[in-house]
Amino acid sequence: MKKLFSLASLPPFLRDNILRWITVFISLLSILSLVISFLYSNVLGFTLLIVICLALAFIFNGMNKLSEDRDNYISNLSYRIHRGEQETLLEMPVGVLMLSKAGNIEWVNPYLQPYFGDADLLGNPVSVVSPELSEILDKYWEDENPQVIEWKNHYFNLLIQKEYNTIYVMDITRYFNIEKNYNDEKIAIGQIFLDNYDEITQSMTDQNISNLNNYVTNELSTWAKEFGFFIKQVDEDHHILFAYSKTLKEIEDDKFQILDKIRESTSKQNFPLTLSIGIAYGDDNLNSLADQAQKDLDLALGRGGDQVVVKSKDKEARFYGGKTNPMEKRTRVRARMISQALQELINESDQVFVQGHSHPDMDSLGACLGIHRIASMNGKPCKMIVNEEGLHSDVQRLIGKMRSKDELKDDLISPEEGLQKATDNTLLIMVDHSKPSMSCSKEIYERLENKVMIIDHHRRGEEFPENPVLVYIEPYASSTCELITEMFEYQSQDAEPISKLEATAMLTGIFVDTKSFSLRTGTRTFDAASYLRSAGADSEEMQAFMQENPDDYMARTHLISMTKFIDEKHTLAVICGEDETVYDPVTAAQAADSLLNISGVNASFVITHRPDKKVGISARSNGSVNVQRVMETLGGGGHLSSGATQIKDKTIKEVEKMLVNAINNVEKEENI
Repeated sequence: MKKLFSLASLPPFLRDNILRWITVFISLLSILSLVISFLYSNVLGFTLLIVICLALAFIFNGMNKLSEDRDNYISNLSYRIHRGEQETLLEMPVGVLMLSKAGNIEWVNPYLQPYFGDADLLGNPVSVVSPELSEILDKYWEDENPQVIEWKNHYFNLLIQKEYNTIYVMDITRYFNIEKNYNDEKIAIGQIFLDNYDEITQSMTDQNISNLNNYVTNELSTWAKEFGFFIKQVDEDHHILFAYSKTLKEIEDDKFQILDKIRESTSKQNFPLTLSIGIAYGDDNLNSLADQAQKDLDLALGRGGDQVVVKSKDKEARFYGGKTNPMEKRTRVRARMISQALQELINESDQVFVQGHSHPDMDSLGACLGIHRIASMNGKPCKMIVNEEGLHSDVQRLIGKMRSKDELKDDLISPEEGLQKATDNTLLIMVDHSKPSMSCSKEIYERLENKVMIIDHHRRGEEFPENPVLVYIEPYASSTCELITEMFEYQSQDAEPISKLEATAMLTGIFVDTKSFSLRTGTRTFDAASYLRSAGADSEEMQAFMQENPDDYMARTHLISMTKFIDEKHTLAVICGEDETVYDPVTAAQAADSLLNISGVNASFVITHRPDKKVGISARSNGSVNVQRVMETLGGGGHLSSGATQIKDKTIKEVEKMLVNAINNVEKEENI
């Protein structure tokens, strides 16, 4: 009975739930009509019975045919879809590779088969069939996003479905080459500047100047011809270049050897000339490229010249060269111009704020005192922003002396007081640093960022105030105190001169930064020191400022006792402090300085925990190792022979590994 009345035994259309209910409804309606008809008349009832039978037969036959047609359509469609799936897997222009759980090849579609050649695929692991493809799959196995890979001299889009052990690849070689050609043919614009052309040619005869011009022009033209780009002289000390991005890459691979060639050749002729180059690429707008190229040149000059800055829009700059210390400028023309511009800015402001970097040293605080005196000479109030937490002993002594002076104690304020007293017409002068993130108070910088001046002797980095009103960065200078000391002779002679304490503090800043006049010292350094000495700088008080307390001395000695070398020749010395011990940054810097006194040591690095819960690196060099580039790789900066950086959320061991990798990378790039 169950089999008799099962759905399989019913007509096709009655197997459909909807049609079945329609049939029941029509049948019930027909029976009701017949009953009513027979109640009125037998003739009417028989007539209606015949009509209903014919109608039901027609309807049931039609519904049965409709159901069969629908079933046939669905069956045919399912077949076509299934057949299409099979044909697609076999004929679509996408390679499909299916692996077993053990990693062996189970199936490869015909599109991908030719790339394996005659290799026996089924049942073999990918590493046996194609080691190159196996390495690629291992690299991207956990990545769910499509990747562009190179395999068998072709480029593919790779997509891995690891849950199904299935790999899809599409050959995009043609489109990749089109895109590559498009990117290779983008225009790059460069600015070339002869750093010290004016100074060198001042003492040269016309014939020697002509010979020098011809030499530089010929060398640059030969360089342009070698790599296939266009170069044009704009002025005696200024050239412009146009190149394709592909050509720019070839020049970068050559590490801009033109810098070394011109510097070394002119040095042999006793006319040491250096180049600075700024190059921009990656933008379709030529005006934007030209503006970026000028900014890159400014950055190269701000870092001391003799180097190249290459930068694309919204990407990090790449640096080349910078292997030599900046040469001292023989004239003070720029110092006079900056001094006059500073006077105008001070006179236009209602007050002056000056701040050094966080954890200030003697150069930073001495520079603040120098600016305070210049503002006073121009009749404007000046506030020195100092955060007195975690200061080194020498800076603490100086601040104690400042607080004992009636004319200074009220002008030494905290960052919180500075924010309260700042106005829209306040001039902020950043001394001994140019990175806002390093400022004593970043909040004050953000409050006054539209009226900021920078005075610094460190090489300029990528992080830089967006719109400073005046910039005085001279990497050749020994210290910021030297730069500010030179400005005093261009101030009003009727104003009150520099005080004994200010002169002593600034001379101490020069003395500390030059390591007792042994590093980065030029004739202008001694001129500045001589001026400060004649202004009353007290050498005994200097020694008192620089005296270490016993704890700092013992900490420095303890650090030096942990010295180790990270190269076979014992030229790179590293000190790693303990994870549980916090060291003063000045103590770490002094330890790094001390290591350079060891015979054979070319560079030293001291890694310690800082009071701000960061891990700091103090780096020093005798000039043969570019520690600035090493520190920049780790987010810091400095000079060729002096640098530092701070790193968050890392242990001493992790930072040591990062440092070693950075040193190796810079060695590969610059062959230091």
